[in-house]
Amino acid sequence: MGSSSDGRVTNLRGNDDATEPSLKLVIDQQRAEALGVSLSDVNAMLSTVFAGSYVNDFPLGNDLREVIVQGGANWRMQPEDIDQWYVRNSSSEMVPLSAFMTREWEMITPKLARYGGTRALEISGEASTGTSSGDAMDLMEEMTADLDGSYSVAWTGLSYQERLSGDQEAILYTISALVVFLCLAALYESWSVPFAVMLSVPIGILGALATTWFFGQSNDVYFKVGLLTTIGLAARNAILIVEFAQSLRAEGASLVEASISAARLRLRPILMTSLAFGFGILPLVLASGAGANAQKSIGTGMLGGIIFSAVIGVVMVPVFYVAVIKTSELFRFRKEATQ
Repeated sequence: MGSSSDGRVTNLRGNDDATEPSLKLVIDQQRAEALGVSLSDVNAMLSTVFAGSYVNDFPLGNDLREVIVQGGANWRMQPEDIDQWYVRNSSSEMVPLSAFMTREWEMITPKLARYGGTRALEISGEASTGTSSGDAMDLMEEMTADLDGSYSVAWTGLSYQERLSGDQEAILYTISALVVFLCLAALYESWSVPFAVMLSVPIGILGALATTWFFGQSNDVYFKVGLLTTIGLAARNAILIVEFAQSLRAEGASLVEASISAARLRLRPILMTSLAFGFGILPLVLASGAGANAQKSIGTGMLGGIIFSAVIGVVMVPVFYVAVIKTSELFRFRKEATQ
Protein backbone atom coordinates (compact mmCIF):
# COMPACT_ATOMS: atom_id res chain seq x y z
CA MET A 1 0.00 0.00 0.00
CA GLY A 2 1.22 3.50 -0.70
CA SER A 3 1.11 6.72 1.21
CA SER A 4 -2.00 8.83 1.40
CA SER A 5 -2.51 11.38 -1.32
CA ASP A 6 -2.04 14.45 0.89
CA GLY A 7 1.02 13.11 2.71
CA ARG A 8 -0.38 13.23 6.24
CA VAL A 9 0.06 9.48 6.64
CA THR A 10 3.14 7.63 5.41
CA ASN A 11 4.38 4.05 5.21
CA LEU A 12 0.91 2.58 4.92
CA ARG A 13 1.15 -1.17 4.67
CA GLY A 14 -1.06 -4.19 5.22
CA ASN A 15 -0.35 -7.74 6.26
CA ASP A 16 -1.50 -8.91 2.81
CA ASP A 17 1.31 -7.07 1.04
CA ALA A 18 3.77 -9.91 1.53
CA THR A 19 2.59 -13.16 -0.07
CA GLU A 20 4.30 -16.47 -0.63
CA PRO A 21 3.46 -19.61 -2.62
CA SER A 22 1.59 -22.33 -0.78
CA LEU A 23 0.66 -25.86 -1.84
CA LYS A 24 -3.08 -26.39 -1.68
CA LEU A 25 -4.56 -29.90 -1.51
CA VAL A 26 -7.97 -30.14 -3.17
CA ILE A 27 -10.08 -33.14 -2.16
CA ASP A 28 -12.88 -34.40 -4.40
CA GLN A 29 -15.35 -35.21 -1.67
CA GLN A 30 -17.72 -37.15 -3.91
CA ARG A 31 -14.93 -39.39 -5.18
CA ALA A 32 -13.56 -39.84 -1.67
CA GLU A 33 -17.01 -40.83 -0.45
CA ALA A 34 -17.37 -43.29 -3.33
CA LEU A 35 -14.05 -44.86 -2.37
CA GLY A 36 -15.14 -45.11 1.27
CA VAL A 37 -12.52 -42.67 2.52
CA SER A 38 -13.28 -40.50 5.55
CA LEU A 39 -12.03 -36.92 5.50
CA SER A 40 -11.10 -37.17 9.16
CA ASP A 41 -8.87 -40.15 8.35
CA VAL A 42 -7.22 -38.14 5.57
CA ASN A 43 -6.55 -35.22 7.92
CA ALA A 44 -5.18 -37.55 10.61
CA MET A 45 -2.92 -39.32 8.11
CA LEU A 46 -1.52 -36.07 6.67
CA SER A 47 -0.98 -34.68 10.16
CA THR A 48 0.94 -37.81 11.16
CA VAL A 49 3.05 -37.84 7.99
CA PHE A 50 4.11 -34.19 8.02
CA ALA A 51 3.82 -33.10 11.67
CA GLY A 52 4.12 -36.38 13.54
CA SER A 53 1.88 -37.94 16.19
CA TYR A 54 2.73 -38.69 19.79
CA VAL A 55 2.27 -42.36 20.77
CA ASN A 56 3.69 -42.92 24.25
CA ASP A 57 6.87 -42.73 26.35
CA PHE A 58 9.52 -45.35 26.97
CA PRO A 59 12.43 -45.44 29.43
CA LEU A 60 15.96 -45.32 28.04
CA GLY A 61 18.51 -45.50 30.80
CA ASN A 62 17.79 -42.61 33.14
CA ASP A 63 15.78 -40.72 30.52
CA LEU A 64 12.17 -40.93 29.40
CA ARG A 65 11.85 -40.65 25.64
CA GLU A 66 8.78 -39.90 23.53
CA VAL A 67 7.63 -42.15 20.71
CA ILE A 68 6.69 -40.04 17.67
CA VAL A 69 5.30 -41.54 14.46
CA GLN A 70 6.09 -39.51 11.34
CA GLY A 71 6.64 -40.03 7.63
CA GLY A 72 10.20 -40.55 6.49
CA ALA A 73 12.02 -37.44 5.32
CA ASN A 74 12.58 -38.87 1.83
CA TRP A 75 8.81 -39.27 1.33
CA ARG A 76 7.61 -35.85 2.51
CA MET A 77 10.06 -33.29 1.11
CA GLN A 78 8.60 -32.71 -2.37
CA PRO A 79 5.01 -31.88 -3.42
CA GLU A 80 4.77 -35.02 -5.57
CA ASP A 81 5.64 -37.17 -2.54
CA ILE A 82 2.04 -36.78 -1.40
CA ASP A 83 0.93 -39.08 -4.24
CA GLN A 84 2.94 -41.92 -2.69
CA TRP A 85 0.86 -42.02 0.47
CA TYR A 86 -2.20 -44.18 1.08
CA VAL A 87 -5.13 -43.95 3.45
CA ARG A 88 -7.27 -46.82 4.74
CA ASN A 89 -10.95 -46.73 3.71
CA SER A 90 -14.01 -48.18 5.42
CA SER A 91 -13.32 -51.58 3.84
CA SER A 92 -9.76 -51.66 5.27
CA GLU A 93 -8.35 -51.19 1.77
CA MET A 94 -5.45 -48.85 1.09
CA VAL A 95 -6.46 -46.03 -1.27
CA PRO A 96 -3.81 -43.69 -2.76
CA LEU A 97 -4.34 -40.00 -2.11
CA SER A 98 -3.92 -39.32 -5.82
CA ALA A 99 -7.20 -41.17 -6.44
CA PHE A 100 -9.28 -38.35 -4.96
CA MET A 101 -6.84 -35.49 -4.27
CA THR A 102 -5.14 -32.95 -6.55
CA ARG A 103 -2.45 -30.37 -5.87
CA GLU A 104 -2.25 -26.73 -6.90
CA TRP A 105 -0.15 -23.72 -5.99
CA GLU A 106 -1.60 -20.43 -4.75
CA MET A 107 -0.25 -17.19 -3.33
CA ILE A 108 -1.35 -16.62 0.24
CA THR A 109 -0.57 -14.30 3.12
CA PRO A 110 1.84 -16.05 5.48
CA LYS A 111 0.04 -14.58 8.48
CA LEU A 112 -3.73 -14.85 8.89
CA ALA A 113 -4.76 -12.06 11.23
CA ARG A 114 -7.90 -12.31 13.31
CA TYR A 115 -9.58 -9.68 15.44
CA GLY A 116 -12.56 -10.44 17.63
CA GLY A 117 -12.73 -13.94 16.19
CA THR A 118 -13.13 -12.78 12.57
CA ARG A 119 -10.66 -12.52 9.72
CA ALA A 120 -9.00 -9.12 9.61
CA LEU A 121 -6.67 -7.10 7.43
CA GLU A 122 -4.05 -5.49 9.61
CA ILE A 123 -3.03 -2.03 8.36
CA SER A 124 -0.26 0.01 9.94
CA GLY A 125 1.17 3.42 9.13
CA GLU A 126 2.89 6.46 10.56
CA ALA A 127 1.88 10.07 10.98
CA SER A 128 4.06 12.31 8.84
CA THR A 129 6.10 15.12 10.37
CA GLY A 130 3.84 17.88 11.65
CA THR A 131 0.74 15.66 11.80
CA SER A 132 -0.62 14.48 15.13
CA SER A 133 -1.48 10.84 15.66
CA GLY A 134 -5.11 11.82 16.22
CA ASP A 135 -5.31 13.59 12.84
CA ALA A 136 -3.65 10.60 11.17
CA MET A 137 -6.19 8.25 12.72
CA ASP A 138 -9.05 10.48 11.57
CA LEU A 139 -7.64 10.38 8.05
CA MET A 140 -7.42 6.59 8.15
CA GLU A 141 -11.08 6.42 9.13
CA GLU A 142 -11.97 8.77 6.28
CA MET A 143 -10.10 6.53 3.83
CA THR A 144 -12.08 3.48 4.97
CA ALA A 145 -15.46 5.24 5.11
CA ASP A 146 -16.27 4.19 1.52
CA LEU A 147 -16.13 0.47 2.34
CA ASP A 148 -19.44 -1.39 2.23
CA GLY A 149 -21.29 -2.43 5.36
CA SER A 150 -19.62 -5.83 5.56
CA TYR A 151 -16.39 -4.14 6.71
CA SER A 152 -15.70 -2.43 10.00
CA VAL A 153 -12.67 -0.59 11.38
CA ALA A 154 -11.12 -1.14 14.81
CA TRP A 155 -7.95 0.13 16.46
CA THR A 156 -5.37 -1.86 18.43
CA GLY A 157 -2.32 -1.13 20.55
CA LEU A 158 -1.47 2.48 21.38
CA SER A 159 -3.96 3.76 18.81
CA TYR A 160 -6.76 1.96 20.64
CA GLN A 161 -5.63 3.41 23.97
CA GLU A 162 -5.47 6.89 22.44
CA ARG A 163 -8.98 6.58 21.01
CA LEU A 164 -10.25 5.18 24.31
CA SER A 165 -8.81 8.03 26.34
CA GLY A 166 -9.41 10.77 23.76
CA ASP A 167 -12.96 11.52 24.91
CA GLN A 168 -11.88 11.50 28.55
CA GLU A 169 -8.86 13.76 28.09
CA ALA A 170 -10.59 17.05 28.90
CA ILE A 171 -12.35 15.53 31.91
CA LEU A 172 -9.14 14.03 33.28
CA TYR A 173 -7.22 17.29 32.90
CA THR A 174 -10.04 19.17 34.62
CA ILE A 175 -10.14 16.73 37.52
CA SER A 176 -6.35 16.88 37.85
CA ALA A 177 -6.41 20.69 37.96
CA LEU A 178 -9.21 20.62 40.53
CA VAL A 179 -7.30 18.22 42.78
CA VAL A 180 -4.16 20.38 42.56
CA PHE A 181 -6.21 23.49 43.35
CA LEU A 182 -7.79 21.88 46.41
CA CYS A 183 -4.38 20.73 47.67
CA LEU A 184 -2.99 24.25 47.28
CA ALA A 185 -6.04 25.70 49.01
CA ALA A 186 -5.42 23.40 51.95
CA LEU A 187 -1.71 24.31 51.96
CA TYR A 188 -2.22 28.08 51.98
CA GLU A 189 -5.56 27.99 53.83
CA SER A 190 -6.91 30.33 51.20
CA TRP A 191 -9.16 30.07 48.15
CA SER A 192 -7.48 32.93 46.32
CA VAL A 193 -3.73 32.22 46.61
CA PRO A 194 -3.91 28.92 44.61
CA PHE A 195 -5.11 30.91 41.59
CA ALA A 196 -1.71 32.63 41.43
CA VAL A 197 -0.10 29.20 41.06
CA MET A 198 -2.67 27.80 38.63
CA LEU A 199 -2.35 30.84 36.34
CA SER A 200 1.29 29.93 35.72
CA VAL A 201 0.39 26.53 34.27
CA PRO A 202 -0.75 27.89 30.86
CA ILE A 203 2.72 29.39 30.41
CA GLY A 204 4.31 25.94 30.54
CA ILE A 205 1.60 24.51 28.28
CA LEU A 206 2.15 27.33 25.78
CA GLY A 207 5.89 26.63 25.76
CA ALA A 208 5.34 22.92 25.18
CA LEU A 209 2.89 23.53 22.32
CA ALA A 210 5.07 26.20 20.70
CA THR A 211 8.22 24.10 20.83
CA THR A 212 6.44 21.02 19.52
CA TRP A 213 4.99 23.00 16.62
CA PHE A 214 8.31 24.71 15.83
CA PHE A 215 10.22 21.43 15.59
CA GLY A 216 7.44 19.68 13.68
CA GLN A 217 6.66 17.09 16.33
CA SER A 218 3.23 15.47 16.52
CA ASN A 219 0.65 15.99 19.24
CA ASP A 220 0.45 12.31 20.15
CA VAL A 221 0.07 10.30 23.33
CA TYR A 222 3.79 10.67 24.10
CA PHE A 223 3.48 14.46 23.95
CA LYS A 224 0.55 14.31 26.37
CA VAL A 225 2.65 12.34 28.85
CA GLY A 226 5.33 15.03 28.66
CA LEU A 227 2.67 17.72 28.97
CA LEU A 228 1.58 16.36 32.35
CA THR A 229 5.17 16.61 33.57
CA THR A 230 5.42 20.16 32.20
CA ILE A 231 2.31 21.18 34.10
CA GLY A 232 3.80 19.89 37.33
CA LEU A 233 7.10 21.69 36.75
CA ALA A 234 5.38 24.99 35.95
CA ALA A 235 3.27 24.74 39.10
CA ARG A 236 6.36 23.88 41.17
CA ASN A 237 8.18 27.05 40.06
CA ALA A 238 5.14 29.13 40.93
CA ILE A 239 4.83 27.48 44.33
CA LEU A 240 8.43 28.41 45.16
CA ILE A 241 7.69 32.09 44.55
CA VAL A 242 4.21 32.23 46.06
CA GLU A 243 5.16 30.39 49.23
CA PHE A 244 8.14 32.70 49.82
CA ALA A 245 5.98 35.76 49.13
CA GLN A 246 3.44 34.53 51.68
CA SER A 247 6.22 34.21 54.26
CA LEU A 248 7.48 37.75 53.56
CA ARG A 249 3.96 39.17 53.87
CA ALA A 250 3.56 37.40 57.21
CA GLU A 251 6.73 39.20 58.35
CA GLY A 252 5.16 42.56 57.49
CA ALA A 253 6.32 43.24 53.92
CA SER A 254 3.94 44.92 51.50
CA LEU A 255 2.27 42.92 48.73
CA VAL A 256 4.36 44.29 45.86
CA GLU A 257 7.59 44.23 47.85
CA ALA A 258 6.98 40.63 48.94
CA SER A 259 6.26 39.56 45.36
CA ILE A 260 9.37 41.18 43.89
CA SER A 261 11.62 39.95 46.70
CA ALA A 262 10.27 36.40 46.39
CA ALA A 263 10.90 36.34 42.64
CA ARG A 264 14.42 37.74 43.07
CA LEU A 265 15.38 35.40 45.91
CA ARG A 266 13.91 32.26 44.32
CA LEU A 267 15.29 33.01 40.84
CA ARG A 268 18.52 31.07 41.34
CA PRO A 269 16.87 27.85 42.68
CA ILE A 270 14.32 27.96 39.86
CA LEU A 271 16.97 28.44 37.17
CA MET A 272 19.25 25.76 38.61
CA THR A 273 16.52 23.13 38.86
CA SER A 274 15.20 24.06 35.42
CA LEU A 275 18.66 23.82 33.86
CA ALA A 276 19.28 20.48 35.54
CA PHE A 277 15.96 19.15 34.27
CA GLY A 278 16.56 20.59 30.80
CA PHE A 279 19.98 18.96 30.45
CA GLY A 280 18.48 15.75 31.80
CA ILE A 281 15.89 15.51 29.02
CA LEU A 282 18.25 16.75 26.29
CA PRO A 283 19.10 13.15 25.26
CA LEU A 284 15.40 12.62 24.55
CA VAL A 285 15.31 15.66 22.27
CA LEU A 286 18.44 14.52 20.40
CA ALA A 287 17.47 10.83 20.29
CA SER A 288 18.05 8.77 17.15
CA GLY A 289 17.43 5.21 16.09
CA ALA A 290 14.60 2.94 17.19
CA GLY A 291 11.93 4.75 19.22
CA ALA A 292 13.43 8.17 18.50
CA ASN A 293 10.10 9.72 17.48
CA ALA A 294 8.48 8.81 20.79
CA GLN A 295 11.46 10.11 22.78
CA LYS A 296 11.58 13.36 20.82
CA SER A 297 7.84 13.85 21.23
CA ILE A 298 8.18 13.60 25.01
CA GLY A 299 11.44 15.53 25.37
CA THR A 300 10.71 18.42 22.99
CA GLY A 301 7.46 19.38 24.70
CA MET A 302 8.95 19.18 28.18
CA LEU A 303 12.03 21.20 27.19
CA GLY A 304 9.94 24.01 25.72
CA GLY A 305 7.60 24.00 28.69
CA ILE A 306 10.40 24.23 31.26
CA ILE A 307 12.13 27.04 29.33
CA PHE A 308 8.95 29.12 29.12
CA SER A 309 8.15 28.40 32.76
CA ALA A 310 11.62 29.39 33.96
CA VAL A 311 12.01 32.53 31.83
CA ILE A 312 8.49 33.92 31.50
CA GLY A 313 7.00 32.34 34.61
CA VAL A 314 9.47 34.01 36.96
CA VAL A 315 8.31 37.38 35.65
CA MET A 316 4.59 36.64 35.44
CA VAL A 317 4.02 34.73 38.69
CA PRO A 318 4.61 37.83 40.89
CA VAL A 319 2.19 39.73 38.64
CA PHE A 320 -0.40 36.97 38.99
CA TYR A 321 0.13 36.89 42.74
CA VAL A 322 -0.36 40.65 43.15
CA ALA A 323 -3.42 40.63 40.87
CA VAL A 324 -5.05 37.69 42.65
CA ILE A 325 -4.42 39.05 46.15
CA LYS A 326 -5.67 42.55 45.27
CA THR A 327 -8.76 41.12 43.59
CA SER A 328 -9.43 38.95 46.64
CA GLU A 329 -9.04 41.90 49.00
CA LEU A 330 -11.32 44.00 46.80
CA PHE A 331 -14.07 41.39 46.91
CA ARG A 332 -13.65 41.01 50.65
CA PHE A 333 -13.82 44.79 51.14
CA ARG A 334 -17.02 45.04 49.09
CA LYS A 335 -18.54 42.14 50.98
CA GLU A 336 -17.76 43.77 54.32
CA ALA A 337 -19.10 47.11 53.08
CA THR A 338 -22.46 45.61 52.16
CA GLN A 339 -22.91 43.98 55.56
